Amino acid sequence: MTITSDRRGGPRSLGLAVTMAAALMTGACAADLRARGNNPTDDRLAQIEPGTQTRREVASLLGTPSTTATFDTETWYYISAQTRQYAIFKREELERRIVAISFDESGTVKAIRELTLEDGRDIAMLDRETPTMGNEMGLLEQLMGNLGRFEERKTTTIDGL
Repeated sequence: MTITSDRRGGPRSLGLAVTMAAALMTGACAADLRARGNNPTDDRLAQIEPGTQTRREVASLLGTPSTTATFDTETWYYISAQTRQYAIFKREELERRIVAISFDESGTVKAIRELTLEDGRDIAMLDRETPTMGNEMGLLEQLMGNLGRFEERKTTTIDGL
């Protein structure tokens, strides 16, 4: 009895290879979901009443804020976001929540506002550059710029040395 084997594999092994490659490729493209920031729960936010709590009480309920207002330290911001990213593609923001708590001069809660992703606005960035003084030299100018600028150094010798 002789056993022969066909090393080419045929359509069955080709189908298996294609199926495995497709499974690996779809597994590599799974979404990377991330939650970031300080997202206070609705139960804790409900405990804060304007005119009642102080900064210390808010900090013990919600923790330290993500940031404070740039020109006014009387407003605390609790910022959180959920993002999704597929492999090498750009990160997409799915949800954003900003809780702004304003305090009066005595340190008591004055107002609570909540902002979401829909409240945000796109800001166009300028691509201008600040000019610098002087010449901008190209590569050839830099390489050839020192030709002819060599000074002859004079050496003096002392007799007898």
